[in-house]
Amino acid sequence: MPGQSEIYLDNNATTRPFPDVVETVAFHLQQHYANPGSRHSPGQAARKVLEDSRETIAAVLGAEPSEVIFTSGGTESTNIVLFGLTQGEPGTIVLTAGEHPATIESCRHLEKAGWKLHWLEVDGEGRLLPEQYADLPWPEIKLVSIILAHNETGVIQNLAALTEQCRAHQVPIHIDAVQAVGKIPVNFDELGVSALSLGAHKFHGPRGIGALLLREDTQLAPMQFGGHQEAGRRPGTEPVALIAGMAKALEIWQADASERSDRIAALRDRLENGLMAACGPVVVNGSRKYRLPNTLNIAFPGLDGEALLVAFGLDGIACSLGSTCASGSAEPAPVLLAMKCPREVCISSVRFSVGCENTEDEIDEAVRRVSAIVNRQRQSVSATV
Repeated sequence: MPGQSEIYLDNNATTRPFPDVVETVAFHLQQHYANPGSRHSPGQAARKVLEDSRETIAAVLGAEPSEVIFTSGGTESTNIVLFGLTQGEPGTIVLTAGEHPATIESCRHLEKAGWKLHWLEVDGEGRLLPEQYADLPWPEIKLVSIILAHNETGVIQNLAALTEQCRAHQVPIHIDAVQAVGKIPVNFDELGVSALSLGAHKFHGPRGIGALLLREDTQLAPMQFGGHQEAGRRPGTEPVALIAGMAKALEIWQADASERSDRIAALRDRLENGLMAACGPVVVNGSRKYRLPNTLNIAFPGLDGEALLVAFGLDGIACSLGSTCASGSAEPAPVLLAMKCPREVCISSVRFSVGCENTEDEIDEAVRRVSAIVNRQRQSVSATV
């Protein structure tokens, strides 16, 4: 109802920057405004902030500083690596139907240029089926790109077996870790992948900055041309203040990562259990064991997800149907179709993504508002049957 407090449960779409991040960005905008490529003293001071931030980010993510390439965010990072690794003769790209639009649309473009797309299968919980790896057309495969933690379901993949196969066949593998970084531990070295994409605004950093982690022995053709910033992989003057803000956000997360994750998971479970108890028949989509601590994708069979989303929004509940980058699509989420969810589940699913700023009282109030809307709409549907 109008006048009710807003409850933000859409943290997989974006997060509010931490206050310390905002202060960090503001400070460096004022104090380190010089071009970090300049040789004068102000430029070198900005360069030091840039490189210190690079070292911080690398340390948190288990990478070497030389492997960190700054970009505008996850979408640009993904585009840089997908197009930068496909400049030779067309071959086959391996991916899943549930990839983020940044991957799907890039690969669709490459498909028009002669590349073949091989779609990996997932089980009913959204997890990859390892038994299919041995039968992949490895001689034809030139790139594998997989999402580590799904933006809509929160499902986390175990990529060890796939990475091992890629290494054995000398095929580069890119991981979309945009939703994973800042929610679960991510170690680039331990993952053993060729490249990894991330974006700061998903973990309470500033919008407009992200990174591509690139293994030093991975041959990546440049997609943009200009200066020689970021080892020539991403030319253009680096936004020092935003980079420092991203480093600060990761520092804050690392300081209490385990405790924060446990608290958020408890809030997510409180929301899930509350909705299951108050909303009649519901379906939780995706693995409940292997998922992000903050994500709940839940279906209200018999209802329409779009109608629910509008009603939730009018009642002050901010959530989504899935990937905000694919908003406007009237089709069921590809990830749910890949999981072979029934159509009535696909079209009635809503994603709630809890954040560190949410409270138990907010969660309880969200359950009250959501359940009232769901039950009211169920009664309306029953009355028309």
